[in-house]
Amino acid sequence: MNSDSQAASPSDTYSHRLADIVGTIIALVTLTLPVFVIGHYSTDVPNNQQPMTSQLPQREVSH
Repeated sequence: MNSDSQAASPSDTYSHRLADIVGTIIALVTLTLPVFVIGHYSTDVPNNQQPMTSQLPQREVSH
């Protein structure tokens, strides 16, 4: 490492910090938003729905 190298400028450090914050926010939204959407729509189903059943036509039995 060179001893005469200069430290990063304050604006360069700020833009790196801002990029880290924005990247973290994007990652958190990407990971948490699907969980909340799935949770919202899975509990939005009415509980009083009757199961779908169909009656088959009865055959007459001939002897």
